[in-house]
Amino acid sequence: MSHLSNPEQPLPQERRTPCEVWTRVMGYHRPVVAFNPGKQSEHRDRRHFLESACARKEVACP
Repeated sequence: MSHLSNPEQPLPQERRTPCEVWTRVMGYHRPVVAFNPGKQSEHRDRRHFLESACARKEVACP
């Protein structure tokens, strides 16, 4: 059975691949791994905007 047929079942660790996360900083995009430790910590603490939650009025929206 393919792992795609059951989205609830996580992939085994040996089948996972690293994911490079990029974010917009000062008008351009950069990989998060290139940040200094303080900026990486700040990025981890960010709250992300979820349009669907805002539409359902589950969170306060800007």
